[in-house]
Amino acid sequence: MKYTIFFATLIFSFLNLEAFAQQPTPNKEQTSQGLLTIQPIQHGTLVLERNGKTVYVDPVGGAKAFEGLNKPDLILITHIHGDHLSVETLNTLDTEDATFITPQSVANKLPQKFTSQTTVLGNGEETTHSGIDVKAVAMYNLPPSEDAHHPKGRGNGYVISDPSGKIYISGDTEATPEMRALKNIDIAFVCMNLPYTMDVQQAANAVLDFAPRIVYPYHYRGQNVQTFKKIVNVQNDAIDVRLLNWYEN
Repeated sequence: MKYTIFFATLIFSFLNLEAFAQQPTPNKEQTSQGLLTIQPIQHGTLVLERNGKTVYVDPVGGAKAFEGLNKPDLILITHIHGDHLSVETLNTLDTEDATFITPQSVANKLPQKFTSQTTVLGNGEETTHSGIDVKAVAMYNLPPSEDAHHPKGRGNGYVISDPSGKIYISGDTEATPEMRALKNIDIAFVCMNLPYTMDVQQAANAVLDFAPRIVYPYHYRGQNVQTFKKIVNVQNDAIDVRLLNWYEN
């Protein structure tokens, strides 16, 4: 009997290790308010933890993708596409104490049980929750058109701010005037994924315009992020380009 228990425990441990191994390695940034933990999940999904608050961005992948992480205080959803909005995943997470911040298009697709927890922001609008300021930034394809993959006004990128600094999350976008006009961004997460967003050249050009202190390429399936880093740093080596593995599995 004791051997059965031993082997059952061993198998359970391996299963747990397998689950946790699915998360890419997190990165930690020192800020004036302590450590910021950046946990890539996959593609356009990430988790940020700082000042005792946890922010989930576009949570997809089911509960297993978030095992071992703190439950969310804020959930930011950029738009309606399935690699950013997964009602199935939201239903599996502990979101009881979370505030959802979404564009109207996403709010329209959320189950009614989340309505009282949801704050809708249009492009350019702002709100504050859990001590974090959130501003919605327009995300769209160029030139703007109603039949684009991402028409203007339907989705949001976000700038989140607290005493630690300002973080920009691009969502699915091209190098819009709204992105280029950003100021004083400490950390940026910038997409590059053809044919839905932009290539590394356009992404680098936009980053050189708004010059974040640190930039992480994300949502980059099929793109060469080393080329992105080279383009940025040849023209501005003060921008710290950080490359994390968002596609480990």
